[in-house]
Amino acid sequence: MPDERIDPDEPAHLRDATGASPPIHRYAPAADLTSLVRRHWIPVWSLPEGKESVQRVLQYPVCLLAIDAERAALVGPTRGLGTRRLSGSGWTFGVLLQPATGWLLLQRPVTEVTDDGVPLETLAGIDGAGLARAVRDCMADDPGSESAQRSAAGHVEEQLRRLLPVDDEGMLVNRIVEFTEARPDVRRVAQVCAEFGLPERSLQRLTARRLGLTPKWLIQRRRLHEAAQRLRQRSTAFDLAAVAADLGYADQAHFIRDFTAVTGLTPGRFASEPRAYDARHE
Repeated sequence: MPDERIDPDEPAHLRDATGASPPIHRYAPAADLTSLVRRHWIPVWSLPEGKESVQRVLQYPVCLLAIDAERAALVGPTRGLGTRRLSGSGWTFGVLLQPATGWLLLQRPVTEVTDDGVPLETLAGIDGAGLARAVRDCMADDPGSESAQRSAAGHVEEQLRRLLPVDDEGMLVNRIVEFTEARPDVRRVAQVCAEFGLPERSLQRLTARRLGLTPKWLIQRRRLHEAAQRLRQRSTAFDLAAVAADLGYADQAHFIRDFTAVTGLTPGRFASEPRAYDARHE
């Protein structure tokens, strides 16, 4: 069974343009699965008739498992801004995987599913079709119930244990991503190479195969996650300049260009959006 219920700071989740988000239930994985799973996350929503909410995500450099009433897939990393349009009532049982896990499920380079995905039943090493049925059975009656969510998580974890133990290369890529995410002073690929004793070309091949991404992308995404957190609390041009400097950009123009290219919003526009609120009342 999964460990404790958690409510982490979530820089990847940008919510919709009104600041709304459905309730998202999160659980830490069982202790023996931390090398494969970061956390389970389960959004559950019920919107008034005629209303839609477009949720936005700056995805982490990992694959996801996503199961709902109609779809069950391994979703590859998204280089741009991920979006999902919500309406009516629904739920998704999601699993934020560790960097090592995508290749273990695919048994081929993760580049093949970057900005894409594959049905769960096509994956190696797990019974994807059976897992989708089990999760749907658990969630069918009351997807907001903690007991239903924990039961579904138990089925997911039972399947993922088949992938243990994680191989040495997988553990290495886990450490590389953890390093780039935890160290705001890391701003150049050469710093990652030096930390792990890898030539740049070897690092590029490793991250392409196991993550479907480049080392430069890892650093940029961490900077944009940090920028999103700061911009939720700031809105003036002076603050934007300060954010750019704090993140190591040469000037404000470079920061604006990177943020806008990925999110489709200027930093100023993002900062001026309504602050986040929980949409449970809807």
